[in-house]
Parts: sequence; C-alpha cells; structure tokens
Amino acid sequence: MYFTATATADGVTERLFTLDDVPGVLWTPADAGRPPGAAGGPLILLGHGGGQHKRAPGLLARARRFVAAGFTVAAVDAPGHGDRPTAAREQRYAELARRVAAGEPLADLMTRENAELAAVAVPEWRVTLDALLDGGHAHGPVGYWGVSMGAGLGLPFVAADARIGAAVLGLAAGAGLVEAAARITVPVEFLLQWDDDVVPRAGGLALFDAFASAEKTLHANPGGHTAVPAFELDSAERFFRRHLSRADPR
Repeated sequence: MYFTATATADGVTERLFTLDDVPGVLWTPADAGRPPGAAGGPLILLGHGGGQHKRAPGLLARARRFVAAGFTVAAVDAPGHGDRPTAAREQRYAELARRVAAGEPLADLMTRENAELAAVAVPEWRVTLDALLDGGHAHGPVGYWGVSMGAGLGLPFVAADARIGAAVLGLAAGAGLVEAAARITVPVEFLLQWDDDVVPRAGGLALFDAFASAEKTLHANPGGHTAVPAFELDSAERFFRRHLSRADPR
C-alpha cells in the first residue's frame, strides 16, 4: 500500500493510496496526539455506486460523517471507475443503453454487469482490507456500507469475508445476490425504495428475505432509485454504533 497524498481539514485526515494499481482513500480522525493516518475507531468500508468513484460527493459526505462519529473509513475505485481506466466501462455502458433501448429490462442487465465487476472487485476488497489491517492503518471489527452497485459488489464481498461484522446494503436484486445473501449471517440494514425505477420492488424484497442474518432490518421508503432519504445516514451511523465496538486502542 503506497500513500500518495495527505490532507487534513475540519478534523478529518484524508490519505490517498494505491494498492496493486487500485486507487483508494483512507479517512481518519485528525485527533491531537495521533500521527496523521493512524488508525482511529473501527473500520467502515464504503462502496460507491455505478458511474461514481471513491470521492463522489455523497460518499465523501458519508465518510466525513462516520469519521466524526469516531470511525476509520476507506473506499476504493471500483473496476472501470474513478482513477482507473474507464474505456471498457464506457463501452459496456453504451452497450447497456443500446440493449435497454431495444427493450431488455435494465435491472437484469445491471445484475449481469455487477456480477462481472464483482468477480474482480471482491478479491480487490479483500486485499485492501488485508493491507489496511496488517499495516496498522485500521482495526476491526469492520463494517461495510454500499447501495446500488455498491451493494452489487459489496454483498458477495461481505458473504466471502468473515472479518465483516455488520453491513448496510440495498437498492439491489438478482439471483446471484440472493445466493450470496443466504451465506450472510451478520447484522444487516437493508434499504429499499418502494417506487424504485431501476430495481424491481419484488426483487429487493426477495433479496432481503434471503439474508440468513438473525438480525436484519428492512428500511422501505417512498421514491425512486436515487431518492433515499437523508435521514438514512443517521440510521446507518446508529447501526454501526450498535454493532461495531468503538474502543480506540490509541
């Protein structure tokens, strides 16, 4: 893991890094007496949505909120996004648009697209988590937050990595994700938009039902795919407070 830049503002230290050509960012509390970038509270990993990147405005605001609550936060650019080569992604999106125009369901196409990306992204997330924990940049327990594509890639990651102790997921559906959800037993908070114009309601409900978690909560709100209420950020913070120890080993 190679850190390329460091900046501190409003009580948050942000460090950009690369790991095996995967660009990422680590946010930690800028506490007095703590070396820049030293591990703060438990780690939350953030997965961004399709067409976005590790420092998209919504993701950045969420990261800063979680750091203010005492957590350490990290995100990486998904394959074909952000500072990674984007030509292949642009070609795939053009093909998606063509097929949607021809009448194919967008939800089905996105499910297949996310499954292809997850085959690359899940191993990358696991290597990134190794580097963050083994390098002393973060400590567990670990949470994961991701909706839409962030759930499409994050859900199989949570299913595959026992170090993830709690997850906020949502705005996703698909048979492959149902299979992954059946292997997840950690606490889950799941977001569903009742009038989602991308993910069919029935698919989202089926995915929530598939989680094997003894503690799982469905948050269903009116509105389309991008209309998740701002107060869900408050709920996510409370969820991670409940399920991740906030002890600081400093």
